[in-house]
Amino acid sequence: MKQPLTHTKAVFLMVAVTLMWSTAGVVTRYLEYARSFEVTFWRAFFTAASLLLILPFFKGRDVFFRIRHASLPFWLSGLCWSAMFTAFMLALTLTSVGNVLVTMSVGPLLTALIARLFIGHRVPLRTWTAIVVAGAGMVYMYAAQLASISLLGTLVSLCVPIAGATNWTVTQHAHDQGHDVDLMPAVWVGAVISAVLTLPLALPFQASGHDIALLGFLGVFQLAVPCVLSVMCARVLKAPELSLLQLLEVIFGILLAWLGVNEVPSHAVLAGGALVIGALVVNEIIGWRQRA
Repeated sequence: MKQPLTHTKAVFLMVAVTLMWSTAGVVTRYLEYARSFEVTFWRAFFTAASLLLILPFFKGRDVFFRIRHASLPFWLSGLCWSAMFTAFMLALTLTSVGNVLVTMSVGPLLTALIARLFIGHRVPLRTWTAIVVAGAGMVYMYAAQLASISLLGTLVSLCVPIAGATNWTVTQHAHDQGHDVDLMPAVWVGAVISAVLTLPLALPFQASGHDIALLGFLGVFQLAVPCVLSVMCARVLKAPELSLLQLLEVIFGILLAWLGVNEVPSHAVLAGGALVIGALVVNEIIGWRQRA
């Protein structure tokens, strides 16, 4: 009989998940020939292929039959996952790892805003304050780098937290209506959609065998496996705990790029990122204490 996942094990497992997520930036810097949409295609392809084997183990052999009869929120969630997968890898090819990760970290605050606008969730004063502080950090980070930063890379990076916030809002609304979205299969749908949409744009392939091996690693161990593990952790950990632990991806990702390929984060990234992460941490801790 399988032992249930304890709170302590879930915390350590989530730390390992963020470490796996954070490898994308440094690994993409070692690619030889693969660029842009080809990078996105191969990672999505290997993610979808590996989940074909992983999903039946966790969700039962009829998982793909159930997908064919899934509700509209499930398919909307899959579209959101595909947008996140595609935009994230494209952003890494357009701008620095630090810029991408700090931009992504505003996801929880965007989630609060989108949930307020579309499903009426109340946004407390502490979260509004965090949004203002984090926004100031983002403005400073990008304003200080206007001469060297990619506007396209910035816009593509922003697509990731926007899609993530939309995904949460859709699944939360479905939950409120009594219809929970099964996130593990939704991740597979997202990977399939991403691979199908980017395939025509990825041709003709230029990736070397070395590149495909690295992108295969990302598809399996940076995306498929940690996404499955994070869903397991979400059953045990509270939302504030998950939000705080997920911030480790920013720290790990910047450190790995710094140590692995000498991609030194600028002063603006460090200062702006500190404001963003600080606002998120204070917001979650205050909310946690108020609920306790």
